[in-house]
Amino acid sequence: MSQKKRLANTQMSSQRKRLAGMSGSVGNEEELTFTQPSTLPELSGKQIEQKSDEVVQYILMKDQKKIPIRRADLVKHVIKEYRNGYPAIMKRVAHTFEQVFGLTLVNIDPKNQMYILLKKLEEDVECPTLGKANPKTGVLFVILSVIFMKQGVVKELLIWNVLEKLYLNSMTEHKEFGDIKKMVIDEFVRQRYLEYVRVPHTDPLEHNFLWGPRAKLEVSKAKILQFVAELHDRNPQSWKPQYKEAQNQSLVPTALGVQETAPSDHGSGRPTARMAQR
Repeated sequence: MSQKKRLANTQMSSQRKRLAGMSGSVGNEEELTFTQPSTLPELSGKQIEQKSDEVVQYILMKDQKKIPIRRADLVKHVIKEYRNGYPAIMKRVAHTFEQVFGLTLVNIDPKNQMYILLKKLEEDVECPTLGKANPKTGVLFVILSVIFMKQGVVKELLIWNVLEKLYLNSMTEHKEFGDIKKMVIDEFVRQRYLEYVRVPHTDPLEHNFLWGPRAKLEVSKAKILQFVAELHDRNPQSWKPQYKEAQNQSLVPTALGVQETAPSDHGSGRPTARMAQR
């Protein structure tokens, strides 16, 4: 074999390795090969519109349980072979939710690509209660209130003690809610309203509760503080750290992302996030 042929084969081998490395960084579902440089067709406007409508229906169906929707599931069950048009499809999906349904599609986990739907934020909303209309939301609101007033993190045992005072015993089956622990640890955590974090170096094992990413977007800390103040018949400003935090809260969800606005230098920023109730 001549020197030129050996050089050409070496260059071709290097090109294959570079392409293999590039395809690996995209992920298995979008893997490319050297022998098939372009297996995914370009999408027409009509195809993007059709797939967008299917994605909207899929998200609306899945969102009924308030479980975040994963990009992997969207690709697997809806978008399928049209995954090369994913950005264009999701852009249209976000626009449809915003303009038609008055909802915002938010990516709460950019690393793992997980989406939730939020209602357009309004400032004048009432605090959820333990009434018949939204009993689970009321329980969740109480838990979030305890966490907020304890400056962001509480031991698991404290939450069970608080709920027991509301006749929600974590050790017995409740007539309406069933297994209280399962509702809190499974349902609320899976919905990303709460985070259930293991405390290291504890024996027996202990956990803490924190606000989850959905709560940080949907729940107004000012409403939480107002709720607690009314329970104790006190001025919200009696709790200075919590009052300051509530005043500085200003989260503005944008389609497929979250933009956090900087607090006002004069501390006049008003909280706009609220608990979405659909």
